[in-house]
Amino acid sequence: MITAPSPRPERWDDSTSFGNGLSDEEVDRLLSVSPFREMEPDAFPKRLPLRGILRHDTQIRKYKAGEIVVRQGDYGTSAFLILSGEVRVVLKPELPPRVLGRKETVRPSVFKVLSQFWNSKHSETRKPYELKGDEGVASRQADDGHVKVFLQDVPRVLGKHQTATIGPGEVFGEISALGRVPRSATIFAENDAELLEIRWQGLRDLLKYDKHLKARIDQVYRERALASHLLQMPIFQKLSPENLQKIIDEAEFLTFGEYDWSGDYKRLVKSGAASSAPKEPVIIQEGDYLNGLILIRAGFARLSQKYGRGQRTLNYLGSGQNYGLDEIAHNWRHKEDALPFQYTLTAIGYTHVIVIPTNLIEELILPTFPEKSLPPLIPKKTADKLPERNNAAAAQIGSDMMEFVAEHRFFNGTATMLIDLERCTRCDDCVTACASTHNNNPRFLRNGPINGKIMVANACMHCIDPVCMIGCPTGAIHRNSFEGEVMINQSTCIGCQSCANNCPYDAIRMVEVRDTDGEVILDAESKSILKATKCDLCADQFGGPACERACPHDALVRINMNDLRTFAKWLK
Repeated sequence: MITAPSPRPERWDDSTSFGNGLSDEEVDRLLSVSPFREMEPDAFPKRLPLRGILRHDTQIRKYKAGEIVVRQGDYGTSAFLILSGEVRVVLKPELPPRVLGRKETVRPSVFKVLSQFWNSKHSETRKPYELKGDEGVASRQADDGHVKVFLQDVPRVLGKHQTATIGPGEVFGEISALGRVPRSATIFAENDAELLEIRWQGLRDLLKYDKHLKARIDQVYRERALASHLLQMPIFQKLSPENLQKIIDEAEFLTFGEYDWSGDYKRLVKSGAASSAPKEPVIIQEGDYLNGLILIRAGFARLSQKYGRGQRTLNYLGSGQNYGLDEIAHNWRHKEDALPFQYTLTAIGYTHVIVIPTNLIEELILPTFPEKSLPPLIPKKTADKLPERNNAAAAQIGSDMMEFVAEHRFFNGTATMLIDLERCTRCDDCVTACASTHNNNPRFLRNGPINGKIMVANACMHCIDPVCMIGCPTGAIHRNSFEGEVMINQSTCIGCQSCANNCPYDAIRMVEVRDTDGEVILDAESKSILKATKCDLCADQFGGPACERACPHDALVRINMNDLRTFAKWLK
């Protein structure tokens, strides 16, 4: 019996266009301006025509003078091309958090600490000042339906901050969009401006099929971002400017996996099939030729080794970590006993890597190492003895727990809440302490996935890759510092639920807020006002997380899941 044919999945349909999709006239207009007029339509495949990318993966956005386009520290998934008007880039000093709609962390006074013993008897109460917004920042509903934040005193900003103007034809935001890294600067409209926003899917395809645009973006990446990224790593800090430039010129940029991994992961969890996720893309296969040093620029990768008929997970590598230095150093000292890559490296979710050719590592990097600080030689039979850096912690944690962490993507957390169920007496002192610290509003649930005796509670993990921050229209959800705690500013949260919908771990809740008398606060349309709430890691409290300090049995801990040694020590 032959079943009826199913329609082939398409790259676009009416529900997947960016915004409402562009009209033919708007697409024609784009094809008449640079860089699109220089592109060769025949270079694009029929299933991904240039017109289709412009129609479905871009949208034209209009900004009025003073409106913020991107904020420093935000995570964005799109780049911008200026069609008309001008925008200003704030170079230094950085704009204060309140101007960007963020919460400034202030330690409580002694009186405020004592007042926590007499919190409101009602949950989720908000004082009037928490709802009226911050001085210096405001938001409004624009004609295109988007909520936009604007600066209320642009002349003062221009007078106190060094800025630069960029105009029509310029592209910005592409490095953050492709590398999934924080925006490096705040940019706002200097006058009425019209921008083309290109989501990452379209930008990816444009770069794939237009070599000139790819060369341009790669060059901008090399000039603006790569040097500062490399210099954050100790192995590159001793290089002369000339040798650093050689490495920058030869570096190769590669991406693996799914950019929107969090959405796929949430669907798998809801269907109960998280453990049957698609096969992870291979970055390096065990036994591959040693062609270069692999630097993780963004995302995560799994390091594993053949074990029986499968793979044994050894470690997880995140931003700033590298793979291949041990092998390159070994071969540099013992050319007669050269080894290939000893392990397999696969992308978990979305991984952006930089590859530095082996010959440059041997010529420019290894000679700067004192002999005693070089990585140890690798044993010939690596299956019998793994390098110490991977073996000890992973062996103590156990393969079952390592796979559990990978299955649930918990390695993303810098402050994951772990509870030892054998020690926990269910006294709820942790929840009580959390509520007392947050005006009778507990910010986590003592519930979550369990492996053996260990529970991972539904509490914000303050992720390395905080996908919850993507798409917040007002910047209410943000980091309080570079790679710091993820916070929510109640004054600028508009209850749009984008952060709660994006969070892969269900750690953000939407709540109806009340006044100090316990009455639900209504808006002008008599609808209850919603706010996003989550664990803030007690960032404004002395002594750190109240939940951890309150546990009488040391059953609860907050751990950076990329620190396998600390994790293994706690498990013992």
